[in-house]
Amino acid sequence: MIRVVLVDDQPHVRRGLRMRLGLEPDLTVVGEAGDGEAALQVARLVAPDVVIMDVEMPVLDGIAAAERLRAVAPRCSIVMLSLYDDAQTRARAASAGACAFVAKTKMDEALVDAIRAAVALCAPVDPPPAT
Repeated sequence: MIRVVLVDDQPHVRRGLRMRLGLEPDLTVVGEAGDGEAALQVARLVAPDVVIMDVEMPVLDGIAAAERLRAVAPRCSIVMLSLYDDAQTRARAASAGACAFVAKTKMDEALVDAIRAAVALCAPVDPPPAT
């Protein structure tokens, strides 16, 4: 089961995401937050596999939160969401540690695949035991 945290400042967006992901047998939403600072707190508590995070949010935006998330939940992958689907926003998201970027205008088509790919391709691998 892939454990997901939803982070968006719009409650209706989080509700829609929760409903959509609830249709997938291998995904479960384990937490939600309305800004990047709250996302860090939730991730620390629930240790998700994936954080789906909006770029534009109050208090702490998604880019800044993604940068700090590595220290809080080093084993989680980040899928960044944004209405701004341009090269600069995508590059900023990647630099901050996002494994995937999904435009909000194309969420229905790409989000579930991006979540699964983030877990499969981006999750940190434990180092081999010392000999």
